[in-house]
Amino acid sequence: MSFAENLKKLPGISHLAAVNLLDGEEKIVASIENKPGSQGSLAVYNHLAQTYGSINLEAAKKGLEIFAEHTDDARANPGKHPNIDRLIAIECGQPALRVKHAFAV
Repeated sequence: MSFAENLKKLPGISHLAAVNLLDGEEKIVASIENKPGSQGSLAVYNHLAQTYGSINLEAAKKGLEIFAEHTDDARANPGKHPNIDRLIAIECGQPALRVKHAFAV
């Protein structure tokens, strides 16, 4: 399935302003905001956090599957898709990340 088809199956994100990704020292290493251009990534990371509790190896593998054709592009063009690159790094042994939701007001 394509990324667009996969997105249709994920929970809504209208209640979110962003998700913050935290390292083992609780430092924010990235934020994915609810704005055009990052809403797909926000939906994926939100789903992974809800399903796996963190962005761990299992979550990263599922996320790469959800990103579908964009995963292949990210592997061929490192740096082009930072939210996918992050999952690839975890797949390759980087530590898991904790997700902290920022809710819309």
